[in-house]
Amino acid sequence: MIIGRALSEADSIALVPKIWPSIDNVSPKEQGGPIARQGFSYQDEIAVGFMLDMIADAGLVKIHFETHDDLVLVRSKGGDRAEATAEFVQVKASEPDKLWSVADICQRKKKDAAGTSIFETSLARDEHEEIATFRLVTLRPVVSDLAPLTYTFGLEGRDPKCDAMKALEKALNDKFPGLRSAKENDCGYWLESCFWDVRHDLNTVKKANRLRLFTLAEEAGQPLLLEQIEVLLTELRGWVKAAGDAKWIPDKSKKIVARVDAIAWWRQSLARLAHAADAASGGTLVEKMRGARLPQELIAMAVELRLSYAAKVRTATYMEPDLSEALQEQVKSTTQSLSADLAAGLLDLNGPQFHARCLTEMNKINAARANGTKDHAAFLKGCLYDIADRCLLRFDRSVS
Repeated sequence: MIIGRALSEADSIALVPKIWPSIDNVSPKEQGGPIARQGFSYQDEIAVGFMLDMIADAGLVKIHFETHDDLVLVRSKGGDRAEATAEFVQVKASEPDKLWSVADICQRKKKDAAGTSIFETSLARDEHEEIATFRLVTLRPVVSDLAPLTYTFGLEGRDPKCDAMKALEKALNDKFPGLRSAKENDCGYWLESCFWDVRHDLNTVKKANRLRLFTLAEEAGQPLLLEQIEVLLTELRGWVKAAGDAKWIPDKSKKIVARVDAIAWWRQSLARLAHAADAASGGTLVEKMRGARLPQELIAMAVELRLSYAAKVRTATYMEPDLSEALQEQVKSTTQSLSADLAAGLLDLNGPQFHARCLTEMNKINAARANGTKDHAAFLKGCLYDIADRCLLRFDRSVS
């Protein structure tokens, strides 16, 4: 209260609390993220992992893709917006072959380009209604000075009063004296709210996502085969890539995926796979092959090959998991290319001809195996028919 004179207009404005906009309603300052996205497979795979987290965690209510940061994870307890947090995630896929240091996160793009270092950029995200937290996802580990940021929140090593955290705060304050976010939070706030997430290489992240999806399916009471897991992960990769590639205007709704939409996809996916499993063995495959006007004896043999394939993939000793996965990937990639060519009219083939072409391509994959290795023709064709049975391949354009 100012005593002894009337409040000026400036005084009145100063007394009004600042109202911060929600990240859902503010256009990103830059469109460079989605425009520059080409082959962001590592970031997309990280994003898939967070999608799986959102399916499992009711508190993670939505994810932004390439809006105010590489990713933004919005959390809320019981729908209380006053307690909502926005975790701003930077994913560093292109890194030098060395450990991350304090100097690295303080380095500006140009010596006099204020606000361009990783640290400054991250702290500057604190300008919205939601409570800001921060995450750095990196391939490489960190030096000992940054190690406290890799510890789980609540552990003794994260205590702001411990020597390591005080030393970090001093280093940042010495480099950026007086630096604060728009909401007047300083280096200490960033250190208390930042998690350094070392994920290692792309293959490591992919394996973690496979295990995560496998666990989710187990918890849902519907165990999935590795090949089914890969199909679902491929769908998620397509979803997050499309979200990242979209522009805020006119496709804002595509850039923000809500948990309700992720849950709907998950339930529909499990129902689709359960329906395929509950159907008469090879029932969908039979229907598709009949629709393509293939003779009964070929259909019967296809059903047998599919059943044999299903038994083999359930037998851990039949084939090394890496080899099994590699062969399945080849089949999926080849059939995808053939289907795309058929749909585009680049292949002018009827049902029986396209079916024969698919089998020929399977024989080519088998023939390319190393000398002296086991013949995999039956496995490859069984995989082909299993893909068709799950409605992911058709032999005739008119068959849905």
